[in-house]
Amino acid sequence: MVLPTGTVPDGRVTVDGTKIAADTDTAYGNVIDVTGHWLVPGFVDLHNHGGGGASFSGTAEDVQKAIRAHRHHGTTTLVASTVTEEMDVLVRQAGLLSELAEQGDLAGIHFEGPFISPCRKGAHSEGLLRDPDPAEVRKLIDAARGRARMVTLATELPGGIDSVRLLAEHGVIAAVGHTDATYEQTVEAIEAGATVATHLFNAMPPLGHRAPGPIAALLEDERVTVELINDGVHLHPAALELAFHRAGAGRVAFITDAMDAAGIGDGRYMLGPLEVEVSEGVARLVEGGSIAGSTLTLDRAFKRAVTVDRLPVEDVVAALSANPARLLGMDDRVGSLEPGKDADLVLLDENFDLKGVMRQGIWVVEPQLA
Repeated sequence: MVLPTGTVPDGRVTVDGTKIAADTDTAYGNVIDVTGHWLVPGFVDLHNHGGGGASFSGTAEDVQKAIRAHRHHGTTTLVASTVTEEMDVLVRQAGLLSELAEQGDLAGIHFEGPFISPCRKGAHSEGLLRDPDPAEVRKLIDAARGRARMVTLATELPGGIDSVRLLAEHGVIAAVGHTDATYEQTVEAIEAGATVATHLFNAMPPLGHRAPGPIAALLEDERVTVELINDGVHLHPAALELAFHRAGAGRVAFITDAMDAAGIGDGRYMLGPLEVEVSEGVARLVEGGSIAGSTLTLDRAFKRAVTVDRLPVEDVVAALSANPARLLGMDDRVGSLEPGKDADLVLLDENFDLKGVMRQGIWVVEPQLA
């Protein structure tokens, strides 16, 4: 059992209703023996566009379908990410997503676009991009009715720094991403209140020895949490190791950046207004070939981090649960196995394959112990 204080070889957790209880008496109720397995906190995904064949840009039914798909892979707390659309479309979607957040199905909303750089647009429609006008940023915040968690910005664009300050004032995370900023411009954004690097290394200038760009600025500042997509496609293992070495395990958050195909398979899909081809698990735009999100689930990110990247299990648990929970201001409820917190548990076997998922005391995936 992985606790904030380390790994307990013969641990025990007691669930009382929806919460983890302090009582560990074996006479408390039904006992499930999971000897030989790992028990870790439910995963927290900061950046996710959909899965299970459905998108967070779709209907309420689509959104619920995507939520269920990721819960079956251990993600018990999930922020819904939008993609670049017309402002009125985003405003309507924010209203729908905020209702689901109010019901407790989502942890909030992340707006990725339209306030990003056309030079680093990735899988966003260039014709819909715009500068980060603080008035328009405020419009999205208001539409989310207190459920906006994060906005990704190219902070070097006109209005970028003022928008970062606006977000900070309203308790919304300002994330630097899809940016063509210099090192100096990124430092300015951090000083203004930016605290997250949206999928570090991806959709930003590469690290250079004369022009270090945003990567160096985001890695070196202790106030910044860096998102990493650990699917073996978005990042070379050496880049992942560099981020962990420089930022430290306390400042890394593994994300999926998943799109509809996560948990489904290859085929043709839509990411906002753009068509995507998924082949051998890699999503790329049909037109232009840019990587278009991922098909990753966080249980796969966990297994790869431990078995391929050889990271300590405790560091991986922090990156998948504790760190994103703290960033979202939800670490009083989720992110670790502690009495009083939600009974969100993931059961893994000795090979780090998922064998069970509990959310708020209810098994989403019944333990598979055979």
